[in-house]
Amino acid sequence: MIDSHHHFWRYSPQEYGWISEPMSILRRDFLPADLQREASAAGIDGVVSVQARQTVEETRWLLELAGQNALIRGVVGWVPLVSPGVRRDLERFAGQSKLKAVRHVLQDEPDHNYMLRDDFNRGIALLKDFGLRYDILIFERHLPQTIEFVDRHPNLTFILDHVAKPRIRDGILSPWRENMRELARRPNVYCKLSGMATEADLHAWTPSELRPYAEVALEAFGPRRLMFGSDWPVCLLAVDYRRWIAVVREFAASLSLAEQERLFGGTALEAYGL
Repeated sequence: MIDSHHHFWRYSPQEYGWISEPMSILRRDFLPADLQREASAAGIDGVVSVQARQTVEETRWLLELAGQNALIRGVVGWVPLVSPGVRRDLERFAGQSKLKAVRHVLQDEPDHNYMLRDDFNRGIALLKDFGLRYDILIFERHLPQTIEFVDRHPNLTFILDHVAKPRIRDGILSPWRENMRELARRPNVYCKLSGMATEADLHAWTPSELRPYAEVALEAFGPRRLMFGSDWPVCLLAVDYRRWIAVVREFAASLSLAEQERLFGGTALEAYGL
């Protein structure tokens, strides 16, 4: 079993300004020992650690943690993709076998077309040279641009985080549903079944509210390109670790055993080359 999406941090208000006052449960350190307890209790065999700050220093730190902890099978780091010197940054990590992908927090960019910038795409085009993939972090409103972006790089593996953050809290399926189906037509795109409870009402969500969104993702990508992710510790705003696994198992109950094995491990192993 692989958890394809979680974060670590040593908390400070300056470095994690996005953790606002209502998110006080997240205002502490979350480190490998904390995750090991959760993972062991839940039967998780390996995890993918994903960047939470846009610094090269954090990427180095995550790789250090990965080198010290066998639970961490891969890292999704950050490099300055729009920098003219991005190749040098990538070369510095070339010997780090646990660096599997990079990510930029596109959802927070004021320019909704940031992913279509020429300098950003020049950086993205280098990833394949280093055996890396790209994690896509967006809101659903960015899906049309994302489709155009992915089409520029047909030979690069993309992994969509948090089913593109649909408007679950408002119960809105369209046009997210149609755009997800269109994006899934690209065979080089995988998707994480993660981050859904935090897009619903944090304190009053139910599995039945999330189910239509899970069903769209499963229909669009199929279990061969869909993977489980916890989004721990961010998920703690809405759901604990083991309950989220139970919810996803419920969504997957109608799948065959082989399909469930893909969802809970095989897809992540393939997509990230773990």
